[in-house]
Amino acid sequence: MKPTPSRPRLSASPARAALGLLALVAAQGASAQDWLPRDGQVRATLGLSASLADGNTRARHIVLVGEAVRATELDRTTLSAMSQYASNDGTTTADRIRLGARQDREIGRQMFGFGSLDLERNRFVDLSLRTQLGGGIGRHLVRAADVGWDVFGGLAYTDERYRVTMVVDGGPRDAYGYVGLLLGQASVHRLGEGTIARQRLTLVPNLRNGGEFRANWDLGLAVALNASLSLNVGLAYAYNSDPGLGRKTTDTLLTTGVSVRLE
Repeated sequence: MKPTPSRPRLSASPARAALGLLALVAAQGASAQDWLPRDGQVRATLGLSASLADGNTRARHIVLVGEAVRATELDRTTLSAMSQYASNDGTTTADRIRLGARQDREIGRQMFGFGSLDLERNRFVDLSLRTQLGGGIGRHLVRAADVGWDVFGGLAYTDERYRVTMVVDGGPRDAYGYVGLLLGQASVHRLGEGTIARQRLTLVPNLRNGGEFRANWDLGLAVALNASLSLNVGLAYAYNSDPGLGRKTTDTLLTTGVSVRLE
């Protein structure tokens, strides 16, 4: 099978991209607790960002996001989902889905253990399915009334399946699996009454092919309109140092919209 045709790639080096991500995170400050009651009740949010145009130009761009959290004094279960679809004059220009599940368990006051499962499909990088299963331990660096900051580390196994044959790790492949480190930090900030900012950075260095890595950085700002509705702004940045021949190394998604809280 022949490799896919070459497409333009970004010139940014992996080291420069990683440093840029870390600088952005450092500028944000700290935190990682959501101030949710630890009563075992499930609380969820659903958000929508959309733009529609008709006439001389027909364009659609829709992003749906959702999160459900159940927290107790000892553990926290988090489920998340994101779907992005876009078209321009009848031609699909974006088709991407991300799903995630994570279980955190407190180990004393400062430490915690975690396990996670992440799934992703992205038609425009010919990714049929990426499955990442990880786990490790973390530490609460800051646990204050208005800010919290966690760091975590462990191992992850990643399995990628492609729609077409891809040139990855020096050869043509229909699938690619590897063990990597799982490193990250996350924070939540209460900026005022009803205003919360959150960010999370995750790095997955490839232990099978040294020097290659993936990174995800997500930033969100929510301003409450009332007890149920919020205005939201989000930025998602994904970096893959070896996405396959002809694929770009970065994906950036900026969203604005509204979300509803369900309890």
